[in-house]
Amino acid sequence: MGREIQKKKLRSKRQPVRPKKAPQASNPRGNTLIAQHWDKQQTPTQNYRRMGLVSRLKAPTGGSEKLPSSKVALAIAPLEQAIVSEAKVERDGKGNIVRVLPESESDSDSGRDDDEGVADDPDASQVVRDLIALAQNPAPKKARHQSHAEILWLQRLVARYGDDTGAMARDRKMNPMQQTAADLGRRIRKAQLTG
Repeated sequence: MGREIQKKKLRSKRQPVRPKKAPQASNPRGNTLIAQHWDKQQTPTQNYRRMGLVSRLKAPTGGSEKLPSSKVALAIAPLEQAIVSEAKVERDGKGNIVRVLPESESDSDSGRDDDEGVADDPDASQVVRDLIALAQNPAPKKARHQSHAEILWLQRLVARYGDDTGAMARDRKMNPMQQTAADLGRRIRKAQLTG
């Protein structure tokens, strides 16, 4: 008669007891630079803010206080600021104005990237500068070394077919992994088995 007891528990207003999970201190293991500057006494958001990084890529949903702005949001701009005395325009072959370029578009043609601006920004923290420098110096590529068994396999293919990589690729018994002709050619050149 256990079913009636289960139904009674479901109808009850009392919530089932669930064990509380202890809050875990976050330990960033992704990047060594961030891990070195991490303070375990602070929350992740506080740590990222102190380092000059964004803790969430999405828009903030609350929990942070908005700073009071010097301007009133609904204030109307004075007439002097609203009048544009100069503007860049784009003309067609006849000299007619096709479109008016906004100020931001005309001024941004200096050829400077947004990433370069962060690296040169004096307000950027040292952690941000170090992360940018680390990103601009990628790790050198490690060359893949061919194993002894792979070289023996390639030698058997070259002994049988010579330079005909197309025939090597079609041979199901000697090429069981169905390597393409181009891949076999690269492997043979790397093993320096061609004359």
